[in-house]
Amino acid sequence: MLDYLTVAVRTKLTRAFFARPTVEVAPELLGMSLVRKLPSGEVVRAQIVEVEAYTQDDPACHAYRGITERCKVMFGAPGFAYVYFIYGMYFCLNVVTETEGTPGAILIRALGIPGGDGPGKLCRQWEIDRSLNGIDLLDSSSPLFLEPGTKYGAEQISISERIGINVAQERLWRFFVSDHPHVSGKRSRALSKPRSAAGKPKLSRSKPVLKG
Repeated sequence: MLDYLTVAVRTKLTRAFFARPTVEVAPELLGMSLVRKLPSGEVVRAQIVEVEAYTQDDPACHAYRGITERCKVMFGAPGFAYVYFIYGMYFCLNVVTETEGTPGAILIRALGIPGGDGPGKLCRQWEIDRSLNGIDLLDSSSPLFLEPGTKYGAEQISISERIGINVAQERLWRFFVSDHPHVSGKRSRALSKPRSAAGKPKLSRSKPVLKG
């Protein structure tokens, strides 16, 4: 199992953090806490353990064909929530990235809690729906927001192809905490991480996923 000792602790989230290339931000979301103030008044929080990146030049991205009423939040300021509805039954939560006018988003696929292993399941459990679309995730007074958390080192993160899409499968833009029990997809899908000359595992910088 993963050693959950971490290499750093984040102390503050800024708009500028999210105003960067989506595939750079995505693995750095791992370890952050998502906080939900439920309609009942209960406040719940959990660590993000699995994400996927989507950008405008990506055929699997909602913004691929340009701005629409559905995806216009993706063209706005970074750090806001993009919530969409799929299959007539599931909501999915994304974090908007890139500079304003350049669409990008990171799908939160799993939280480190029972029942948080899947984008639709976590939204159902935490009552996340389209009413939260466009919420500022950097505002702690919002009903849904992000908090700084632990930062995993490259040796603690696995990458793979994204799940449930039939285009752009060559883009290895799924990032997750290695061996975490609440990751949504099959952990066997993870790519083996090459070892450096010193024998320590690391994420390959030669992969297109890390170049955007």
